[in-house]
Amino acid sequence: MAKYNRILLKLSGESLMGAQQYGIDPTRLNEYAEQIKEIADMGVQVGIVIGGGNIFRGLSGASKGFDRYKGDQMGMMATVINSLALSSALEAAGVKSKVLTAIRMEPVGEMYSKPKAIEALEAGYVTIFSAGTGNPYFTTDTGSSLRGIEIEADVMMKGTRVDGIYTADPEKDPTATKFDQITYDEVYQRGLKIMDLTATTMCKENNLPIIVFDMDTPGNLLKVMNGENIGTLVHND
Repeated sequence: MAKYNRILLKLSGESLMGAQQYGIDPTRLNEYAEQIKEIADMGVQVGIVIGGGNIFRGLSGASKGFDRYKGDQMGMMATVINSLALSSALEAAGVKSKVLTAIRMEPVGEMYSKPKAIEALEAGYVTIFSAGTGNPYFTTDTGSSLRGIEIEADVMMKGTRVDGIYTADPEKDPTATKFDQITYDEVYQRGLKIMDLTATTMCKENNLPIIVFDMDTPGNLLKVMNGENIGTLVHND
């Protein structure tokens, strides 16, 4: 029996690069699809937000001379490309999926609305929310917080390259220790960067817990769904 009924899974665009320097690694994409299939087959309702950093990131584009407004729009388009790729991989694995976009762009994807999203989830579709919030100056972390709250998810699962939240960057500080769980208030006090501040605050204020875990190790998503203590749980007091 899965620990959660409905989840919002946040995936990193950069992770889709796998061993490549840019774009989408088919092996990593198919690994993600298989992990998602494992939990969808359990009856878990899965909503997904995926970043676009493997293709284009608005903020880094702005630092290179792009207008921030246009750069963020380009970043939104990058998330749509990744969403379509993941949807294709899921369909190939035998999983029903649907892409909803925050910007109107039929026939690429249907325009997002909460009722449409809930209907798709309850009908057994893995539902991918693309194009962020549809607005510039917001990250896909904020987009995932917003969608997680809107679809009334039990938890947001943030799949990353690291296996949880540490006292410091474990790649730079060998003495860094991992938290099994931590409160939102402590995240603020320690200045930990699990997501941008807007996204973190939205989750705190709407009482949406987050589990940060290593999605790049096949089987980990199923372990989290089975309640195994991997990753870090972020919650209110």
